[in-house]
Amino acid sequence: MERTIRWGIIGLGKIARKFADDLRLLPDAQLHAVASTSLNRAQEFASEYDAPHAYGRYEDIVHCPELDVVYVATPHVLHSESALLCLENGLPVLCEKPFAMNSGEARRMVAAARRNRVFLMEALWSRFIPAVDHALQLVSEGAIGSVHTVKSDFGFKLPFDPHSRIYDKALGGGSLLDIGIYPALLSLFVFGKPEAEDILAAATFTRTEVDESCAFTFQYPNNKLAIGHSTVAANTPVEACLYGTEGTIYLHPRWHHTQKLTVSKYDGRTEIKHDLDFPYEGWGYAFEAAHVMQCLRQQRLESDLIPLDFTLDLVETLDTIREKIGLAY
Repeated sequence: MERTIRWGIIGLGKIARKFADDLRLLPDAQLHAVASTSLNRAQEFASEYDAPHAYGRYEDIVHCPELDVVYVATPHVLHSESALLCLENGLPVLCEKPFAMNSGEARRMVAAARRNRVFLMEALWSRFIPAVDHALQLVSEGAIGSVHTVKSDFGFKLPFDPHSRIYDKALGGGSLLDIGIYPALLSLFVFGKPEAEDILAAATFTRTEVDESCAFTFQYPNNKLAIGHSTVAANTPVEACLYGTEGTIYLHPRWHHTQKLTVSKYDGRTEIKHDLDFPYEGWGYAFEAAHVMQCLRQQRLESDLIPLDFTLDLVETLDTIREKIGLAY
């Protein structure tokens, strides 16, 4: 068996708990250290997941002995600060999305990783979900011809609470950065980064001045189009479709961590459908963790599936959408 990779986690909210749950699915992974703004919370979390080290300040984790990599799961506005803390101390980082609040922060993070020759990757876990990975593979193989339209959504109804992270502007709230990033990243996976002038966007806002709903379209050369929608005002299907000249790939709800695809091929006027199942255990975070561990063992400084240039493209695209809907943090 491969050498055990010892993980640390900064920020101990819901997503950190799911990530820690999924690390247990990997026999060559161990939760080694956790850090919170509360020592009691850190100790309770460490006890629950058998982590030998717990810290009551984020900055203390960089002094933890025998730590191999850190998962940054702090609130959006602290991602850059937390990642830079680790990178400047030589610790590899898997940084939860959104990678940063803006492209300026993102470029500083990437520069620090490259200057210090330390691994850094954005935690775009959907890329590693087996069904999503297979859909993108089918696209690259031309299984549905040339893709001309990508359509996806992500929405859930969340009662308004001005103190909630989602509605708090000071914490980077709003639908776009929290869940609108998923339709955006799928569009970039298939078509690449759109030009700023080819992005259209509209949004509605809460009284805390964050986007409640956001819709966008990306137009590309050769009649290619991406359509995305996010909202915290309604439960939407959370599905995605890739439309090609010879067929369609439907990613079943919830598409960003789906376990099922339907591939439809056009044969004259007949549509032939095939369902493909990709079951897995856990929440779905083990796949990205395993990929990071593989990169570390191969001494890579960035992922070949989520390269840092892709992350910069994504952050810049989100910046452009925010500019067009008038959302500034």
